[in-house]
Amino acid sequence: MHELAIADALVQIAVRHAEGRPVARVEVEVGHLRQVVPAALAFSFALCAEGTPVEGAELAITQVPAAGDCPSCEAERALDSFPLLCPECGGEVELTRGEELRVTCLELDVEQELQEPMTTTSGRAAT
Repeated sequence: MHELAIADALVQIAVRHAEGRPVARVEVEVGHLRQVVPAALAFSFALCAEGTPVEGAELAITQVPAAGDCPSCEAERALDSFPLLCPECGGEVELTRGEELRVTCLELDVEQELQEPMTTTSGRAAT
């Protein structure tokens, strides 16, 4: 179940970029060739986020279909199954999509951040 390792990495990225601020939503693109099960990734994400500023954040997954350029046909073709060959002429293709695994957007929970009391350097709540 590599989804757990992926989820842990996503949470670490979100925590690092949020710099302690609460996170409302994490958007990711996952290529078809990564063979990630969205439900398993969402479950793992919730587990990994517990106790972090990412806890309770929505994970929005955009699945990217596989595609490749065919030098013979000179066109980009969708690749639905293995082997990764051009569905028109059977030639080898150069992958152009389908291996993505990236965070595309991180949405912070500004409302929750504004409700939390600000502290001064002495540690007391600012008034």
